[in-house]
Parts: sequence; structure tokens; C-alpha cells
Amino acid sequence: MQAIPYGSWASGAHLSTTREQHDVSVSAPTTVAASVQKLVSENAVIVVGRRGCCMSHVVTRLLLGHGVNPTVFDVDEDDEAAVVVELRKMMTIVGDESVIDNWPQFPVVFVGGKLFGGLEKVMATHISGELVPVLKEAGALWL
Repeated sequence: MQAIPYGSWASGAHLSTTREQHDVSVSAPTTVAASVQKLVSENAVIVVGRRGCCMSHVVTRLLLGHGVNPTVFDVDEDDEAAVVVELRKMMTIVGDESVIDNWPQFPVVFVGGKLFGGLEKVMATHISGELVPVLKEAGALWL
């Protein structure tokens, strides 16, 4: 992986994977929100977090350690409100009202197209040994 100079990132959302870096130039916040929904539906594991967030990095590294190559969606401060609104809409559709009250707190992890949780949920399931079966069931792990 190559380092990218701090000032070279495009404004808007930044989508990255561990093997490649992709800049997604976004002209409107609604486009950013739609991008999140599309990415969640198209990827086995996606981590949504604030750009430069160390906790997003921790979750990503943990998943990489298990052999999962998660898609990472870094949200700029300017686009954060639109992404939060879209994430809340996605949760309303699922109907989990208990999660909506204190949510979203970044990073947010989706597994198999569904909200898995944040840092605490990922770490708790990792420690209890439940994370690998969940990732296998979602098709993120083959072995």
C-alpha cells in the first residue's frame, strides 16, 4: 500500500480498499448518502467512518487480521450530516428502533448488507469468538 500525501485527497467522500485507493468526487451530500447505501448493498463488509478516525482504522485492521478485505468509506466533515441521515433511514427500514436512539456513532460496520454495529460490537464479537462465523455467513470469509 502506498502512502497518499495529506493534501492530495479530493473533497467529498473518500472510498478506499486496502489494496487500492479510490477517490470519489461528490458534488452534493445526497450523492454521498446514496453512495453509502449502494456500497452497503454491494459489499460483504463495509466500514463507514470519519476521515482519519483512529477507531475506524482499528476496526479495519482487525477485519484485515481475520482475512477480510473490507470496503472503507471515509466521510468528510462536510458530508457527515447527510450520511448520518441516510444511515438513520436505513435503520428505520430495518425497524431496529433501539439502535437508532444512540446511533450512528462512527465507525459503523455493515456485514452482509445489514448493520452489524460499531467498534464495541465488533470487538465484543471478536473476543467472544462469534465474529468469524458471522463473517463466514456473510460470504466475507471463505475458510
